[in-house]
Amino acid sequence: MPHRPIDPVELTAALVRCPSVTPEEGGALVLLEELLCDAGFTCTRVDRAGISNLFARWGAKGAPRSFGFNGHTDVVPLGDESAWSVPPFGAQIKDGFLWGRGATDMKSGVAAFAAAAVDFVRETPPDGAVILTITGDEEGVADDGTVALLDWMDNEDETMSVCLVGEPTNPDNMGDMIKIGRRGSLNAVFTITGEQGHSAYPHRARNPLPAMARLMDRLSSHTLDAGTDHFDASTLAVVTIDTGNPATNVIPAACRATINIRFNDAHSGASLTDWLQSELDKNSAEFGTDGTLQVKVSGESFVTPPGPLSDLICDAVEAETGRRPDLSTSGGTSDARFVKDHCPVVECGLVGRTMHQVDERVSVDQIGQLKNIYTRVLRDYFA
Repeated sequence: MPHRPIDPVELTAALVRCPSVTPEEGGALVLLEELLCDAGFTCTRVDRAGISNLFARWGAKGAPRSFGFNGHTDVVPLGDESAWSVPPFGAQIKDGFLWGRGATDMKSGVAAFAAAAVDFVRETPPDGAVILTITGDEEGVADDGTVALLDWMDNEDETMSVCLVGEPTNPDNMGDMIKIGRRGSLNAVFTITGEQGHSAYPHRARNPLPAMARLMDRLSSHTLDAGTDHFDASTLAVVTIDTGNPATNVIPAACRATINIRFNDAHSGASLTDWLQSELDKNSAEFGTDGTLQVKVSGESFVTPPGPLSDLICDAVEAETGRRPDLSTSGGTSDARFVKDHCPVVECGLVGRTMHQVDERVSVDQIGQLKNIYTRVLRDYFA
C-alpha cells in the first residue's frame, strides 16, 4: 500500500508546537525520531551534557555515497511574550504564513528535509545512505550539539560524503542565495586597571578610562583587510565599555570593554588574538596601566570552494524557483563551521527575514517549495 507523502507544513507545525527553547528538547527530537524510524531509518540519540541530539541513517553504514543533512530544533527565547500577536508555540496558519518561534529558524528547514528524505527513500530507494544530524544546541553555546554528533560519528565510523545545512539563507526571496562558507567570530574582553582616586586630584590616580577609550578607538579605526575572493572585508565592533562607577567624584580603578570581530579567511583566531594582545601591550606601556585580555573564538572562517556540491544545490534551487542563487559567505555563524571539518558543506534554506523576531513566521508556500528543492537535490545526487 503506497504511503501518503509527508506534508512538510504539518510537520513544521508539529515541531513548532514543541517548546524547545535551548537547551530544552521539548519533544521535537522525539517526534522526528518516531517519523524517521517508521520510514526505516536507524536512529540513535546522541545526548551529551544534558543536550539532546539525534542521528538518523537510511541505508548501509559506510556506504560509498552518503548525503547528509544538519539542522537544529532548539529555538531562541521568546522575548516579551506579551508582544506576540499569536501564541508563540501555537503554530497558527493565517495570511499564508505559519506563525511561531522556530518557524523560520529552523524547524521548517528540518521538516522540509525530513519530509523529502522519507518520501525519497520510500519511493526511489537510493544506492547509498541518507543521514540526518539534528541537534538541540545550535542556538546555545553549541559545545554539545553538532560537535557531540560529529564526535560520536567519528567514534562509530559513521560518515557523510557531503552535507547540506538547512539554515535560512535567503534575504528576501527563495532562490536568492546559498552559503558556501561563513566568517569566523571572535569575542574579546579587555580589562584595564589603573589606580582609584579623587576626580579633583587626577594626578594622584591612574585613570583607566582614557587608556580604554584610546585602545577602543585604535581597534575600531583599524582596517583589518579589504576582503578576499569569497569574503567581504572583516569587521570589528565595540559592543560595550563598562566601569560600574556611579560616582562623579571618583576615578575608578578598572574598566572593561568587549569587542566582536567577524573575520574572513585572511585571518585566524590565533592571528587576531596576537594582534589584539600586541595592541593592548602598547596601550599599557603608553598609559602606565595594566591590561588583561580574554578571547573566545566561536568559529574559524571557512569556505567550500564552488564546485560539484554548490552546483548540485544551485541547479535544484534554480529548477524550483527560476532563480540562480548567489554563492555567499555573509551572515553570522552556523553549525556548518563544525561540519566543514568532516566533509564539504553548503547551506540552503528559507527566507530568514523574521528569524529570532517577535511574531516569527514562514510562508506556507515556501515550506513546500523547500521540500521540493531538497527532494530534487537528493534525486540528482543519487542519480
